[in-house]
Amino acid sequence: MSLVTLENLSVGYGANEVLRGVSLTIEPGEIVTVVGPNGSGKTTLLRTLIGAVTPTSGHVRKSSGLKIGYVPQKLHIDPTLPITVERFLRLPGGIARARCIEALEQAGVADLSRLQMSALSGGQFQRIMLARALISQPNLLLLDEATQGLDQPGSASFYLQIEEVRRATGCAVLMISHELHVVMSASDRVICLNGHVCCEGTPEIVSAAPEYRALFGTGTGGALALYRHEHDHAHDENCDHGFDHEHSQMQAESRTGVAQ
Repeated sequence: MSLVTLENLSVGYGANEVLRGVSLTIEPGEIVTVVGPNGSGKTTLLRTLIGAVTPTSGHVRKSSGLKIGYVPQKLHIDPTLPITVERFLRLPGGIARARCIEALEQAGVADLSRLQMSALSGGQFQRIMLARALISQPNLLLLDEATQGLDQPGSASFYLQIEEVRRATGCAVLMISHELHVVMSASDRVICLNGHVCCEGTPEIVSAAPEYRALFGTGTGGALALYRHEHDHAHDENCDHGFDHEHSQMQAESRTGVAQ
């Protein structure tokens, strides 16, 4: 049974229709990436899934007992606020310390629990946000451009961790990203959105679709990374990802497990 099914979904803000006639499904355990130009409705799609936005028409159907973890694009925390990572994760209260430590381990930052939130680097902060999303042990993890502001090695490292989370927990992942060269190699399916679903399928299928090329072009600036590693062997092979020739440096750093 699908975790989420959208049927002919439309969403608008006043007279501005952002999404129209969107139909898609999210299946258990798969990693799906949503790509599209600015203003295409990507964030609105995620906000609709978590219930923050009400559709103007259509239906959102969720499987019984579905738990969603959400990593936002950004979160502002007052830098003068004295709060440790562990205390932040336990807000608003009632969350066991052991569960926080487990979530930090799943996010790859088990050693940061006693640090002040204000002392974290950008990459560390996003890992903490990932840990917070994992505390509820979600069936579906939503990521809204979670690596915005990180450099290429940091982004690659973060997405490698997402694959590890999927492998370890079996959760499905729906993520928005503009980093086509990094994120596509980790995706089972790609949805190209521009107010409506232009095309969807594997990265290979989407990269060849006229609708995709009309939005992103055919040069290396808009090309998908079509390397398809085998998830079952990725970690045995030290996560040996292939990226296009313009990102050979990032490839080398990814192979050595760059940590943020």
